Amino acid sequence: MRRVSHFNEDWTFIKEGVPEAVGLPHTWNAVDGSTGPSLYYRGECLYKKEFAAPPIAAGEQVYIEFRGVNSSARVLLNGEELGHHDGGYSTFRFRLTDALKENNLLEVYVDNAPNDYVYPQKADFTFYGGIYRDVYLIVTDETHFDLEDHGGEGFYVTPHLCGEGASITLEAYLVGDAEKVVVSVDGVGEAKLSLTELKEGSRPTKFLAQGSLKIPKVHRWDGLEDPYLYHATATVYRNGKACDQVQTHFGCREYHFDPQKGFFLNGRSYPLHGVSRHQDRAGVGNALTKQMHEEDMELILSMGANSIRLAHYQHDQTFYDLCDEKGIVVWAEIPYITVHIPKGRANTIEQMKDLIVQNYNHASIICWAISNEISLQGVTEDLLENHRILNDLIHQMDPGRVSAMANLFLLETDSPLVSLPDIRGYNLYYGWYVGEMEDNDAWFDDFHAKYPDTVIGLTEYGADAVITLQSPKPEKGDYTESYQALYHEHMLEMFAKRPYLWGTYCWNMFEFAAAGREDAGDPGKNHKGLITFDRKQKKDAFYIYKAWWSKEAFVHLCGKRYHDRIEEVTQVKAYSNQKEVTFLVDGKEVATQKGEHVFTIDVPICGIHKIEALVPGTNLRDEMEIARVSSPNPSYFASADKVRNWFDEKEEEPVEDNGYLSLNSTMGEIQAQPAGAIIIEKMMKQMQKKTAGGMGENVTISPAMQAMIARQPLRKLLQQGGMDLEGEEIKALSKALSKIRKG
Repeated sequence: MRRVSHFNEDWTFIKEGVPEAVGLPHTWNAVDGSTGPSLYYRGECLYKKEFAAPPIAAGEQVYIEFRGVNSSARVLLNGEELGHHDGGYSTFRFRLTDALKENNLLEVYVDNAPNDYVYPQKADFTFYGGIYRDVYLIVTDETHFDLEDHGGEGFYVTPHLCGEGASITLEAYLVGDAEKVVVSVDGVGEAKLSLTELKEGSRPTKFLAQGSLKIPKVHRWDGLEDPYLYHATATVYRNGKACDQVQTHFGCREYHFDPQKGFFLNGRSYPLHGVSRHQDRAGVGNALTKQMHEEDMELILSMGANSIRLAHYQHDQTFYDLCDEKGIVVWAEIPYITVHIPKGRANTIEQMKDLIVQNYNHASIICWAISNEISLQGVTEDLLENHRILNDLIHQMDPGRVSAMANLFLLETDSPLVSLPDIRGYNLYYGWYVGEMEDNDAWFDDFHAKYPDTVIGLTEYGADAVITLQSPKPEKGDYTESYQALYHEHMLEMFAKRPYLWGTYCWNMFEFAAAGREDAGDPGKNHKGLITFDRKQKKDAFYIYKAWWSKEAFVHLCGKRYHDRIEEVTQVKAYSNQKEVTFLVDGKEVATQKGEHVFTIDVPICGIHKIEALVPGTNLRDEMEIARVSSPNPSYFASADKVRNWFDEKEEEPVEDNGYLSLNSTMGEIQAQPAGAIIIEKMMKQMQKKTAGGMGENVTISPAMQAMIARQPLRKLLQQGGMDLEGEEIKALSKALSKIRKG
């Protein structure tokens, strides 16, 4: 029978010729991957391990299993190359048997350097290098479940629901001279599968085993309310002896998408209240432990979310298992992202096959997503063909789930890319990168009016917040915790009024590393997370979601980190999922409010004050201290070259229209003049190069977005982009515009 052992200890890691003893999981970008672009190392490194051959009987086979190596791996045993794997997020295995000696040297060359054939290559997150998930040594009988089919377990379960019952289709792929395969499902019964030889005359022989089981009264997997799982064991026999065995769990559920009413699970409306998640955290990069995965799940559940977009790649099996067990609905995807690479088609196909094969049995997964924001540099016929191939592949490999895509907000809604998958979402950042919060409302209203029979969701939205930054006058682009909270207050109100949205996914549950970023004085990170990169601090916005989504009674005072306040009268805000909140100042009750989710009062301040919020008739209470100060606390504000600070505002003097262009002219007015258009083109190229490691370069902007930009004053656009209006670059721009006469 199969024997599996961890293979994580006693490795030597060699970077640029310098050896270091390490244990796995490990990434060489644990620190430099989240400190900005200047130190971020991308290249080839070597992992090696000496080991004695495991004791094996005649005919037994030995495999090495890697759960995740980013992004390309070349594996050698005793100098003999066993194979190569491209793609940093899926499981792969190689057979060691023929190259094994008594004492062995295993070498793994790992490369995360840029190339033009493996995804991802350009995206707003760090491409950590390393063997960052577990490694296992597996010994099997010569007759065993196939371990070389896209990293799968060789055993697949497909439930078909009908009324109160279910029929379960069972399939197993085998290597060697199998006699029979028996599958037992706890609490249901056993089935003997029929065998079909797949490759006649080949050695070792490969078989497909097929069968089914009936469940007369099925217990459904029903999301957070009842995530019931069945447990199945498959055993293969030869000459009457059990040779190999695998286990899996599966859930019985059905779902559909309604273009008017959203998502339905097991026949009832079940709006997907979702967050997105990246698989990294401070200090360890993407080399997470099981305990860290579990902690992430508990934080997500505590907020009340019922769905997760596992972006932008295949995640650890531990986390998919947690989603199954906890009742979380999952959007799964491959890292076909941002920019289409003509030479990368084969890699997208292999990564999609890996994703589906390795995760087929997970009840939590409802869709296989083809790509994310892939139209950044436009839509070509080659890109469309790549998507058609993947869409067909999904339906061929898994007819029971849907294909999906997350579209860039710049993509025109009549693009053939939009209608290609079964379901789709848009990534909209109105109120952060462009436009105002209310533009999100208008965008969805326009889409739904134009395409009333098309399923639509919101697959990304968010606003950055550096937890130290605070303001009494929060505004777009200031990176304050208070603006982020206001933004999410609006978005949740917007969702509640639009039941046709099948799902919404906040970007992001946690801050994550984005080596190309240099934002707000804290480079190397995307700060849209509701929780900090180290998981130690929940931002105020976390609690507005808890107020809308969670059944756990609570009250939370916002602005605890905004201690030093210069205003004479300050706003005090509380979030709660209760209907009534009482406020106290210095121990005295000042107001009791009835409402939903958000409760606010104005408080005159002088000196130091204790603020409390409580829910009448309960023990629910929160408190904080605030103080009146004479001048702004400088730690609350980002450097001026990154973010415009509220206290730097000057009263804008009326600008006399002298017939020449200025920063107050709209983009449309400026671009209408040939000389102005040239200046804007140069400016845009410079700004795009500075955007998240150059992600903004060669962006294709849709006509609708061009029209929106044309209506905006240049000054406002520069402020939204975090430009220092007093800087030399902007002064030179203003001077150049002042010499151009309006038409």
